Amino acid sequence: MGSLAKIRFSRNRALLLCLALFTGISHGQNTPAQERERGGEIVANLAGGRVIVHVARDTIIFAAIDQPIEANSIPPRALSIDSTHIGILLGASEWRLTADPKPIRLDRDFPHLSVKNPKYEDYGDEVAPDLETMGVAFLERLRPLVSQLHHKIDFKPDEALFEVVIIGYAPDDYGPEVWTVEYRIQQEEIATRGDFWQTRLLRPRFTQLYPPEKKDPKTLVEIRYPSGMQGPTLLQLIQGNDPDLDKLAHGEPRFAKVAENIDRGQAHKSAAQDATDFLRAALPLIAEKSTFILGTITERGFTWIVPPDEPVEKVEEDKNRPPEAPTLRKKIKP
Repeated sequence: MGSLAKIRFSRNRALLLCLALFTGISHGQNTPAQERERGGEIVANLAGGRVIVHVARDTIIFAAIDQPIEANSIPPRALSIDSTHIGILLGASEWRLTADPKPIRLDRDFPHLSVKNPKYEDYGDEVAPDLETMGVAFLERLRPLVSQLHHKIDFKPDEALFEVVIIGYAPDDYGPEVWTVEYRIQQEEIATRGDFWQTRLLRPRFTQLYPPEKKDPKTLVEIRYPSGMQGPTLLQLIQGNDPDLDKLAHGEPRFAKVAENIDRGQAHKSAAQDATDFLRAALPLIAEKSTFILGTITERGFTWIVPPDEPVEKVEEDKNRPPEAPTLRKKIKP
């Protein structure tokens, strides 16, 4: 629970990471024997951008804006995790071996989610079991890729290499939810092997962004990768009476009501269609020339307003989950 964790990730250091992954830059030169042992480099493309979520009346509206970190960046990609959850992937979501031109995409071939993996220690009262299963599924796909990184990467211990924003509805009428799942790395130099680093992927860190604590305002949720990205959030623009958004709101009374609800911390009271139309009209103003996606989620499924350029793969829902399966979520009160 609580606010979005800070990962102190600057744009310049993101570029250094890409250089390290793409060109094999390290703190020394590799010997031919070391290069033969490595069998080629592993390449990672980073997805940078913003994810904006508005939980309105009976509907969740979500958007992702592509804001490239460097020339080879990929856009934030959406993954249908189950019938009521979608994941937006940020950071190192696409990998490839230099010997194989076909990329390994974490939004493709996502495993069927069923029972919890017994080899992982559970999170106890911190995370609901189904969310933990989602987090471990990404962990399993990411771990063998990260283990092939043998150069020193300029990452602080608290920085996320990969991040998933999970948006949707909790089971058993517990209401809308937004979580971030962050994946960090730890490196250790193998002294006997000469500038050879062992990279280990740590257990994911879960942060609930919605619902807020009982007394906190219910307003927009915005996630950025890297977190140090400059510029005001959409909420700050609304609260600061940004001229373009102010003009948009004054030109349409129902938009003015949506902006008023957001400003007052009562975003959940906005009519779904009005909130959707408002965000659709606001996105070109804040994204400028960047591409974006926009969609809605209800307890009945997904609808694309501005779809991705590529189709979103769907994961078959786990129909074996018993109705009495436990959850640690708090029920949402109107």
